[in-house]
Amino acid sequence: MSASSPRPAEHGPFDLAGDRRGVLCIHGFTGTPHEMRFLGESLALRGMTVRGIALPGHATRVEELEPVGFAAWTDAVAAAYDELAARCDAVAVVGQSLGGLLALHLATRRPVAAAASLAAPLWLEGLSGLVARVTTRGPLAGKVRYLPKLGGSDVRDRGARRANPAYRAFPVRALGQLVAFMELVDDALPEVRTPLLVLHGEQDHTAPVGSAARIAERVRARELRVRLLPRSFHLVTIDVERAVVAAEVGAFFERHLRPGRPPAAGS
Repeated sequence: MSASSPRPAEHGPFDLAGDRRGVLCIHGFTGTPHEMRFLGESLALRGMTVRGIALPGHATRVEELEPVGFAAWTDAVAAAYDELAARCDAVAVVGQSLGGLLALHLATRRPVAAAASLAAPLWLEGLSGLVARVTTRGPLAGKVRYLPKLGGSDVRDRGARRANPAYRAFPVRALGQLVAFMELVDDALPEVRTPLLVLHGEQDHTAPVGSAARIAERVRARELRVRLLPRSFHLVTIDVERAVVAAEVGAFFERHLRPGRPPAAGS
């Protein structure tokens, strides 16, 4: 497997200054903060302080993802939340796909003001599910290191799909970590009490749309809003209904984050 080129700086982490309402943005498996940039900038236009992180093993080369376990992802998200909470009065979290799972998990570990889960998978089905089973726990376990992403990213908008700098393959070992983390999050859903927004594309070819219903059924959120996007594929943050996603997340977070004020000098 040849190394992928490091990602340009514009696809890396971002920190958008605003008031003391914080938002943490988390991208998906094999993705980069680019997936969250449009949403992050939309939230910043509402005056919020927005941080988009790069998960361990991501936004560099696909080989760097191979040895990473899901504990590294959860620890990185918790650390980013703590840093943002130190300079904001309240922090909300939004994640795409794996990022949605991480947002749900963070809501069981930290006093998150509100969370948004976008196209988070609790299981894989169809060809993706078959590949995951046979390569991580089935007859090909330990025999295949990398698998190509046939067709590229699961995005309906062709321009957005071409521009997306996600890895073009994924390490099978890391896929096994994703599968294990899906099971862990599913078990922990009843612990999620924070206000929760769930968005999912009806044409998603990666994360089963039924995951949205299962999340809604199992959480005990103080407020719950679920919306299916009729035209979107998997990466809803950059797909054809990305403006709808940004509006939904922005409105939901504005209701649950306290009115902001400028950060204190030196903060």
